Amino acid sequence: MSTSNYSKPTASPLSNNSNWFLLCHLSALSGLVVPFGNIPGPLLIWQIKKAHIPEIEPHGKNALNFQITMSIVGMLAALLTLVFVGLVLIPVVLLVWLTFTIIAGIKAAKNELYTYPIAIPFLK
Repeated sequence: MSTSNYSKPTASPLSNNSNWFLLCHLSALSGLVVPFGNIPGPLLIWQIKKAHIPEIEPHGKNALNFQITMSIVGMLAALLTLVFVGLVLIPVVLLVWLTFTIIAGIKAAKNELYTYPIAIPFLK
């Protein structure tokens, strides 16, 4: 008698809502590869999934508010390199951006809403 080695198909790793919340926040890390890629990542995840997962709304808004805020702060820091202050500010901005983005992703993976402490509320 032959025993089948086939197992039941498993659910997609992204079928769980908290994984979409996680992706909404961590998709901002595409900004490490593409300039200003930190904004379209969360925006696309939020807009694509909001019809299927209404709970993604606050995650998308929080992520976008923070990413827009950090983009503005980053541009100001880059401008301040003309007076050398930006040489110190740019690494600080990058570290704050990376740290808070990862913290938000970890909280989202636990199905918790993370409110970024230094985000300007552009989207309410």
